[in-house]
Amino acid sequence: MGQDGYRAEDIDTSRPHPARIYDYLLGGKDNYEVDAQAGERLAAAAPEVRIGLRANRAFLRRAVRHVVGSGVRQILDIGTGLPTSPNVHEIAQEVAPDVRVAYVDNDPIVKAHGDALLSRSGSTSIVLADLRDPRAVVDHPDVRRVIDLDEPVALLLVAVVHFLTDAEQPGQVVATLRDALPTGSFLVLSHATGDFADRSEAQAVYNKATATLNLRTRAEVERFFDGFELLEPGLAQVPFWRPDGPPPARSDEIGFYGGVARKTA
Repeated sequence: MGQDGYRAEDIDTSRPHPARIYDYLLGGKDNYEVDAQAGERLAAAAPEVRIGLRANRAFLRRAVRHVVGSGVRQILDIGTGLPTSPNVHEIAQEVAPDVRVAYVDNDPIVKAHGDALLSRSGSTSIVLADLRDPRAVVDHPDVRRVIDLDEPVALLLVAVVHFLTDAEQPGQVVATLRDALPTGSFLVLSHATGDFADRSEAQAVYNKATATLNLRTRAEVERFFDGFELLEPGLAQVPFWRPDGPPPARSDEIGFYGGVARKTA
């Protein structure tokens, strides 16, 4: 029995999990054959998927550097996925060594790897919790151990909200998290879209996974930033959010929007 109440036999390795598919497509080793098979089907349906995932990861790095450079010293990363170096705390602490990071994921395997690889000092924690229950996330003792909700927080929802169905009210989930944050906090969010290409075959791959892929339009993604003030250049395809180099090949087909916004009231 793990400290979060799960048992080894509760870990479902019979179906692919988004975090492990992501790990496989980024060249990681922390996945199962079922995840690799799903990753290959996804790459066949959308050949530029690996380019898109790398672009999304690069967006995460730029966004983290920006919010830490703006003075934030706490990061709540929900849907963190399997540890991929450089991790968020490594990126952040290159800018400011005193940054504290709470990682959250709903996959016990992610939690186990995080426990093995991440520091258990006062500056980081990793929590087994689900975005679908946002109050349980912000109230979790291992989140509150490193995150002080009286001080500005950078909330990372990178490539995770698209795993919530409309019936799971993703807008309300994000709003609940927003309302828990003090003024001066930031939201960093990226989300898959079908605006640039037909992604129905890619969606079908996730129908057999532990979470479905729910593509949304630019207008639908932008509504997740209600109550925040989007920073320039607003919501953009991830390679074009404050790029620090030339865009990747086939960037016109990359199906991720990303944005960074500040809570001003």
